[in-house]
Amino acid sequence: MSHQQNHGQGGLKQAQVAVVMVPLPAQGHLNQLLHLSRLVSAYNIPVHYVASATHNRQAKLRVHGWNLQSASNIHFHEFSTPHFHSPPPNANASIKFPSHLQPSFDASSHLRDPFAKLLHSLLPKSQRIVVIHDSLMSSVVQDLVLIPHVESYSFHSVSAFAMFFYFWEALGRPFPVEPELLKDLPSLEGCFTTEFRKFVTKQHKCTNLASGRLYNTCKAIEGPFLDLLAKEEISGSKQQWALGPVNPVEIQDNNLSSNHAHKCLEWLDKQAPNSVIYVSFGTTTSLSDAQIKELALGLEMSEQKFIWVLRDADTGNIFSGEGKRGDDDQLPKGYEERVEGRGMVVRGWAPQLEILGHPSTGGFMSHCGWNSCMESITMGVPIAAWPMHSDQPRNTVLITKLLKIGLVVKDWERREDLVESTTVETAVRMLMGSREGEEMRRRAAELGGAVGESVAEGGGSRSELDSFISHITR
Repeated sequence: MSHQQNHGQGGLKQAQVAVVMVPLPAQGHLNQLLHLSRLVSAYNIPVHYVASATHNRQAKLRVHGWNLQSASNIHFHEFSTPHFHSPPPNANASIKFPSHLQPSFDASSHLRDPFAKLLHSLLPKSQRIVVIHDSLMSSVVQDLVLIPHVESYSFHSVSAFAMFFYFWEALGRPFPVEPELLKDLPSLEGCFTTEFRKFVTKQHKCTNLASGRLYNTCKAIEGPFLDLLAKEEISGSKQQWALGPVNPVEIQDNNLSSNHAHKCLEWLDKQAPNSVIYVSFGTTTSLSDAQIKELALGLEMSEQKFIWVLRDADTGNIFSGEGKRGDDDQLPKGYEERVEGRGMVVRGWAPQLEILGHPSTGGFMSHCGWNSCMESITMGVPIAAWPMHSDQPRNTVLITKLLKIGLVVKDWERREDLVESTTVETAVRMLMGSREGEEMRRRAAELGGAVGESVAEGGGSRSELDSFISHITR
């Protein structure tokens, strides 16, 4: 039985428990909690998803791998936030963190009052309300402690590896860890802006209100780091559950899917198995014009087949004029004509989970955001890692050094350097056309298989999810 199916549970009748999801308004965060909403609603538990109208619309528009219409138990609540500035991203900034999203993050603090009112409105219909909130939305949910029959769980949208070291360092390194791990651990220098660090500090002041912690990972991927996170010195007496992957492990193939006939999927249908590298740097990264040209030339020189998603980072409000870079003048003259048939440049949104799950996709050049890492691992695809900011440099270490399912394109120590076309060419050739690349692909497929078993009946992730549902319906 897969995560997609309905599961009955003992304890409180599910209708007497309501779950409220509170995501951070950024794509990778909206996406993970919407995926988790699907899993929880499959247990016949009503789920209430809370965001601004703009971010609910974004989450619904971009859902992929399953059909939102099939989940009638997910209810969207759209609350207004003050108008916020939605500037374009700065592709030439020295720190690649998406500082242009900060006004959107700050505006989300105004969800605090409507969120509390929603809890009060749900109380008459529910014996218990369970709030699952992004760990970076802790200040929004802080009033739940004043309301009876409400409990909360913080959801961490990054790897257990990155999360453990954040906690471990913040708590003054309370116990020794393997020296080998520290040798490869990148510093957090250049990962965040000063404004975002202040925002995180504000959220962390409220995190102790949560009854437990939820992670989008599983023991098959990060067992040792989940064990470290469970140590009393790190988590105190709080319970934790590893519910990942929250994304589907099997793509729902139905005619209602908006991605069903995306041109890149039709193109992939015509390619040989494992012959295409997918290139995408997520929704929070913009490359400079100079870097776009080097990447373009590197892909061309590699002589490997590719799908390249060339787009700007999301703005705070993607509907107020989403940044659409990638015009012809950003690419070398005549580029798309030269690579026609071998490479496809996609501008705008692409159905990433479906692309990674396609048998023709054999590699992924990625920024190593945790969403992308989990989707790639789930689909058994190795990664050419090019970290940009946040947890990505540390996820790169997990992917390349510990799991050994990828290689490094850009070393974090040289983050301010331009990655030259020859470096791109070498990385792509190694991942797609060498014995080492084949070994990475084999290990990635093995890990993907283990993750698939983990979410099946009797598997580790499935047991964790069942355990969490039993806990909240006790």
